[in-house]
Amino acid sequence: MDRFWKYKVDHAIFWVATVGFHMFTRTDLVAKAGVGHFVLETIVRNTLLAILIYVNLLLLIPRYAQKGEIARYTILLMCTLAMYVAFKNTHDVYLYGYVLDNEWQRSFFSNSYYNASIAIFYLAFSIALHLSKAWYFQREMIRQMEVEKLNSELAYLKAQINPHFVFNSINTIYFQIDRDNETARRSLSNFSEMLRYQLYECNGNEIPIEKEINYLKNYVALQQMRKDENYDISFIEGDGLRGFAISPLLLIPFVENAFKHVSHSPRKNEVRVRLEKEGNYFQLWVFNTKENKEVNGTHTGIGLKNAKRRLELLYRDRYELVIASTADTFEVKLALRINE
Repeated sequence: MDRFWKYKVDHAIFWVATVGFHMFTRTDLVAKAGVGHFVLETIVRNTLLAILIYVNLLLLIPRYAQKGEIARYTILLMCTLAMYVAFKNTHDVYLYGYVLDNEWQRSFFSNSYYNASIAIFYLAFSIALHLSKAWYFQREMIRQMEVEKLNSELAYLKAQINPHFVFNSINTIYFQIDRDNETARRSLSNFSEMLRYQLYECNGNEIPIEKEINYLKNYVALQQMRKDENYDISFIEGDGLRGFAISPLLLIPFVENAFKHVSHSPRKNEVRVRLEKEGNYFQLWVFNTKENKEVNGTHTGIGLKNAKRRLELLYRDRYELVIASTADTFEVKLALRINE
């Protein structure tokens, strides 16, 4: 079935049936007006019909109807329908009024009701097919999400270790570290917070943005301790980052990727992370310098691929991801439309 939709077989069947039925109902034109006018009528009518249908499916529905702008969608659809009727009426006047010498059909509005009813029928039929297709894809997406969720839970259970043993061990190590070694203590404390977040707080579908940001801060802090003064690392948190939730551990792959592939040259090496909220969009910007030998493609590992897949499954039409790679820089821009 996926291949059926992929290769637009549904469109091919629709148009073969539509054009075939129209040609069958207009076979009398061959005897009355000739083959040329029969072919011209077939081309004009079905071309206008195709324009009407695809303007609705590819432009009006995604741009207006799916965004809740029903009034604007209805007005524009009526305008498109009126244009179809006007052009079809013009051709009907020429064909039936003058070529076939039917004086009554020389009136521009003589076929308006018929042409409008035909257009409305095919619009309704194409919308029904479009909704059926959308329903199929949504059902498949939900099924795939359920399968991937089960696989993730299974992998998590296989990888899970006794958390009490881990935290007890961390506490033991923490108190064994000399009090003067504040850097080591702080590193272990950050690591403990990150581990606690992953084990105890990431089990739901969404997590408050404040907790996700705190997790990123701890990760960046640990990375800063590993790097020397030759690295310029910044973490900028904008205003208004509160009061909404996102999927847990959604942002960390982009930040991890930056530290994994940051350059190690004698010049200044940079990793910059910026989080901000504009309107109903949450935005993440991650930038890092990289080695010149890293060409496009080598910077995007399994972590980024998994992150893209999660975005497609969880946010589908509510995100925008832009990845830009040059010879010595790598940049990620992510925008999520959020529900506060």
